[in-house]
Amino acid sequence: MRTTQDREEPARDAAVSPGAPSRRRVLKGAAVTAGLAAAGTLVQPAHAADAAAGARPPFRATARMGANAITMSVVDGALRWSVRHQGRTVVDTSVLGLALSDGTVLGSDVTVTGNQHRTVRTTWNPVYGRNATVTDHYQEQRWQLRDRVSGIGFGVEIRAYRTGVALRHLLLDEGTATVSDELTTFAFPDGTTVYSARDEDAYLPVAPGSIPVTGASGTDHGPLTDLPLTATLTDGLIACVCESARLDFPRLMLGSVDGQPSTLSAFLMEHTARGTGPVEPTATVTTPFATPWRAVVIGSTHAELVDNAELILNLAPPNALADTSWIKPGKVFRCELSTAAGLAGVDFAVARGLQYVEYDAGWYGPEFTTTDATRPIAAIDLPSVTSYATSKGIGVLLYVNRLALTDADSLFGLYRSWGVAGVKLGFINDGTQTMTGQITDWARTAAGHRLLIDMHDDVRPFGHERAYPNWISLEGVRGNEQFPTATHNVTLPFARNIGGPMDYTICYGQSRDRTTNAHQMAMAAVYYQPLNFLFWYDKPSKYADPAGWPGLPWFESVPTTWDESRTLAGSIGAYVAVARRSGDTWYLGAMTDETSRILSVPLSFLGGGTYTATVYADGTPGAAPHQTPVVVSNLSVTAESTLSVAMAPAGGQAVVLKPS
Repeated sequence: MRTTQDREEPARDAAVSPGAPSRRRVLKGAAVTAGLAAAGTLVQPAHAADAAAGARPPFRATARMGANAITMSVVDGALRWSVRHQGRTVVDTSVLGLALSDGTVLGSDVTVTGNQHRTVRTTWNPVYGRNATVTDHYQEQRWQLRDRVSGIGFGVEIRAYRTGVALRHLLLDEGTATVSDELTTFAFPDGTTVYSARDEDAYLPVAPGSIPVTGASGTDHGPLTDLPLTATLTDGLIACVCESARLDFPRLMLGSVDGQPSTLSAFLMEHTARGTGPVEPTATVTTPFATPWRAVVIGSTHAELVDNAELILNLAPPNALADTSWIKPGKVFRCELSTAAGLAGVDFAVARGLQYVEYDAGWYGPEFTTTDATRPIAAIDLPSVTSYATSKGIGVLLYVNRLALTDADSLFGLYRSWGVAGVKLGFINDGTQTMTGQITDWARTAAGHRLLIDMHDDVRPFGHERAYPNWISLEGVRGNEQFPTATHNVTLPFARNIGGPMDYTICYGQSRDRTTNAHQMAMAAVYYQPLNFLFWYDKPSKYADPAGWPGLPWFESVPTTWDESRTLAGSIGAYVAVARRSGDTWYLGAMTDETSRILSVPLSFLGGGTYTATVYADGTPGAAPHQTPVVVSNLSVTAESTLSVAMAPAGGQAVVLKPS
């Protein structure tokens, strides 16, 4: 990854000025970047003399970038924050603060002792991603604070980007601190709808105060929702709450607040998502320490929200790997559990333009009773399959249940000695501080053995694929292998996928699909999934006669990572159209819910000259969506053209746009 520093300058809006009011809860931590004091110019607040004398004047500091502004304030000693976009409220006056295990509440009675501010603009090149170059441009305000009761020094840092805003707490005194809760709230405007989902449930649009009560006796219980959490506001704005840079800290959930129908409150997980392992009601961190970023990705339109998702990466730690040449995104085929199936899978991958084959659960025995993942079952001659795959330029991935991960370093080293390219970890128990450490350690350990890693089940994104780009994918979503509704599928681009890469197996040609085949095809361009499992539930023999499967050339050619991405149209839970470029070729995917629709899509993003558009569209709707045929056509287009994208109910369209 290459980083270019374009500009760093003092922020013009260094305002520490009057303003704001009241409220509630507490937290544990994440890793302060080196040189806190060196970043920007330290200035004393306008009322520093009064503060030193014990007076409590109001303070306010705002970071602005583009249409976005995030403000933090202290009124009568209490910390508050708010967000506006083009002058319209995104998050109304809300609470900031942390609670420590000894009862100290940082944020309810504070003095501002210092203010730093800066504007930074850099560009950097990810190993892979939605775009080949990412711009990191923000204005930052950082307060140094002192709790008037305990004398503890801490801070709050806010940033404004053109793509959204972010904040985090800083524990500044050297030593340790034990956090029991985070008090951050998100007070949305009246009339807001949020898209709530916990674990691997489908998204449910509800009012913030109506998050359903979920959980069991062995898990966190209450009106709780996972991140990413998308909110649609009554004036057309849309925002997605995510976290980034979660290190040595519990995962964040959000919960409804009694008596505040438009407000959500931070909840730090005390149990793992699946309720296994010790309960951790607090988190002890070494200080100085920065909590994870609480990011709000903002879009003036629903389509713009999707294009602003790289905010999460900009907040994450930079690439920690000196050599990333071995990290190869790509498409994967899952093989049945035999040597013959593995060899046939390799041949299928070569023929169909895939990069990997995978042996999933069961290759070393029943996954919940077999804890030895060092030996394949008798039906699989793994050395032969791996050797054959390598000779054909195909990588082999192996699934491992977490129960077999007692010594990941040894296991990963063994796999690398076999010539394996990566591991897919199953039933990950994300949630507690300990599990955050375990997850990040697995990514680091896998990198040490030059293995890709894909984490499955209830693990949620926090931008760590920037630091360890071998962590190429994760699930944390109700998967496509469960045959969800088309509405669910067109919700994901605006919700779960905003937070980071998403392993969402494409089930082309399945009779259990509740969508058309063109809808399944479009997923390969609509979703950002750098490790893309295709033909789930299938065997190579199914496609022995390619003439019966007109979508195959699309899957053969479509990449999984991109030079440029543009979201062309969209409305959460209704429809979406995304175009992504690799080299000089564009790949366009469009999907709709259970309503048929026609989108008029201008092709102004194309370069000069004429392009050949190969269109994979829905034919005449069948009795069930999966029976709707794929119809292929070709037409000549330019940047002046407008494409009419017709989709059947639960349908879609996939288009390759190649220079003529």
